[in-house]
Amino acid sequence: MPLTPLATAPISVCIVIPCFNHGPMMPAVITRLRPFGLQCIIVDDGSEPGTREMLRALAGPGITLVRHAINQGKGQAVLTGLAAAAEAGFTHALQVDADGQHCLEDIPLMIAAASAQPNTLISGQPIYDQSVPRARLYGRYITHVWVWIETLSLTLKDSMCGFRVYPVPTTLALARAVALGKRMDFDTEVMVRLYWQGTESRFIPTRVTYPAEGLSHFDGLRDNARISLMHARLFLGMLPRLPGLLARNWRRRSRKDHWSRTEERHGALGMRVMLTAYRIGGRTLFNALLYPVIGYFWLTGRTARQASVNYLSRITVTAERKGVSLPHPLNSFRHFMRFGNAMLDKLAGWRGDLRLGDQVVFADERQKEHIEQQRGLLVLASHLGDIEVCRALAQGSGNIKINALVFSAHAKRFKALLTEVCPDAGINLIAVDEIGPDTAILLKTKLDAGEWVAIVGDRTPVIAPGTVNPSPRVIWSEFLGEPAPFPQGPFILAAALCCPVALIFALKQHNRLQIHFEHFADRIALPRSQRQLMLQQTVDRYAARLEHYCLISPLDWFNFFDFWQLPEASPPAKEDV
Repeated sequence: MPLTPLATAPISVCIVIPCFNHGPMMPAVITRLRPFGLQCIIVDDGSEPGTREMLRALAGPGITLVRHAINQGKGQAVLTGLAAAAEAGFTHALQVDADGQHCLEDIPLMIAAASAQPNTLISGQPIYDQSVPRARLYGRYITHVWVWIETLSLTLKDSMCGFRVYPVPTTLALARAVALGKRMDFDTEVMVRLYWQGTESRFIPTRVTYPAEGLSHFDGLRDNARISLMHARLFLGMLPRLPGLLARNWRRRSRKDHWSRTEERHGALGMRVMLTAYRIGGRTLFNALLYPVIGYFWLTGRTARQASVNYLSRITVTAERKGVSLPHPLNSFRHFMRFGNAMLDKLAGWRGDLRLGDQVVFADERQKEHIEQQRGLLVLASHLGDIEVCRALAQGSGNIKINALVFSAHAKRFKALLTEVCPDAGINLIAVDEIGPDTAILLKTKLDAGEWVAIVGDRTPVIAPGTVNPSPRVIWSEFLGEPAPFPQGPFILAAALCCPVALIFALKQHNRLQIHFEHFADRIALPRSQRQLMLQQTVDRYAARLEHYCLISPLDWFNFFDFWQLPEASPPAKEDV
């Protein structure tokens, strides 16, 4: 194990293990931890002589031993370990219990989550097997209810799991300001109080097994009394914080709805009126009427408007950092207007009113010949620009058939209107809620026939309402200056299909749609031994190219939700553009 903090930029992580008379179990725990190459800090919390000697034998390179002369409790042992971590220069500490009940194979997931959200408390969310004592399990549910009351929120899914990554400076600052519980009441109290001061918690589902020979220090009478008193204190502490907690939860509901659960704003009649205006007076009349229509949605669409403002702020900062001149002044109303014009482009494309070489051109004319020769291609698309126009042009040319995977429950009104305007618009749409083996087989058949398949790489997976312990399969990658969640599915699908992969963006530049086509990979390879590393590198390349094209045409970004926030499962929201 290294003697210096492991570089997991922007954080450095060590392991803290509070230990009280777990000597016989510690060698096996250390053996399981050794492959991760993380510095370990063991806190001997006043153990008996036998354990003291065992821990002394374990200490050495990569393992620091800190000792309490007398037992002070698990909570104090964790705080002592965090203080030692801070002194050694670590920003984060991964707490692991000494009894071996945690699934240590999930450590990379915990550290990746902490790296992506360094100001967040990352905690395991236990998935129990049959070894869990029933009394302990039922007791946890009582604590869950109290925690939900104390925070006025359901976001703290499990406050008792001892497998968690602490942001060290934040936690130590809290401990200096408040007298935290020192024993079995520590885990819950520190999480609730961190939440009160604005530190969110993120949960990683993880298996928990209670070893048959395991040693528990839980004192049924004393610890339950401590925990009851703790909940009484926290409940009383919640009361003066009640207005702030309610306001915080309101803000969360506004920003954390998953894109797939955001229903369309009512406006089918308005869309038909706009289409009629386009038929009568062309784009001039359409644009004149678009201002009041978009103005209404801009004024009433608070969530989408805030998402637009946040995105435009990020793109501006990124452009300044990279020395890139943005093409025009940016504001959220112009962003909404561009979205309205893009809707017309879709309709016009399927009506045959957009012609290649006139309203639509290639950014590089040499790409046209290359595209016409491509067969059996998977296109990693996005919600930047208008891939639907490309599909319409391909359908009209008869040379290329593009099959588009679409989320079947989203944008129903617009798709219905699109099909009403042009029945061909519904051709080659493959509606899915999730990608399974049947979908992959169907797509492979189409690719083998020389057809193209398009799938967006910038929408996180759909979580079915009521899913227990939802764990979206995402890869966090740097995008416009901050980690953002990207779905694993499209990239794993591309690897499974063993076909060439390309990127296509249709961006509005100089009043014309310009098609940008670029080769992404002859095939995406994800060898088993390096699967996670190669998947991360592939998503990083996609995110980098997406950022590149955002800087070219920033108003073509049509993700009107908090793209950088991994959402919670929640009921459908009513607001969108």
